[in-house]
Amino acid sequence: MKFNPSRLLLTSLFCMGAVASFAQEFRVGFINTDRIFREANTAKVAQTKLEQEFSKREKELVELGNSLKSNSEKLERDSPTLSETQRTTRQRQLTDQDREFQRKRREFQEDLNARKNEELQQVLEKANKVVKQVAEAEKYDLILQEAVYINPKHDITEKVIKVINSGK
Repeated sequence: MKFNPSRLLLTSLFCMGAVASFAQEFRVGFINTDRIFREANTAKVAQTKLEQEFSKREKELVELGNSLKSNSEKLERDSPTLSETQRTTRQRQLTDQDREFQRKRREFQEDLNARKNEELQQVLEKANKVVKQVAEAEKYDLILQEAVYINPKHDITEKVIKVINSGK
């Protein structure tokens, strides 16, 4: 087959035209999940629910921490006047109290994190459904949730938050 420069030029122009038309039709969107977790009504309701659920335990932890601090300060003040046995007994009690405080604080944090993950997962599932609805309605080809950089014109977070908040 003989090399034909005009045929190559024609094929190249055709390919560039196809790529250009494809690039114009391809729509990309971006959502900021952190913003959804902060601004969506479902996320705010979940946060309030968690605060109510864990406020009593948190208050107890604060009281226990204050008691521990006050007992520690009292031991330091009284230490010079206590006998060796009394000092050792109170130090042991203080150590036991600190150990109990640390255990309760760790359990509280683990329980809070587990519940927070459950609630955020529900918010994320709802957001993903809304993202899919918006993407299909507005004919997006790709929606990203994580990116190093995104041009603000591709950010559809506000649309998603409005749909979530409207309850549709």
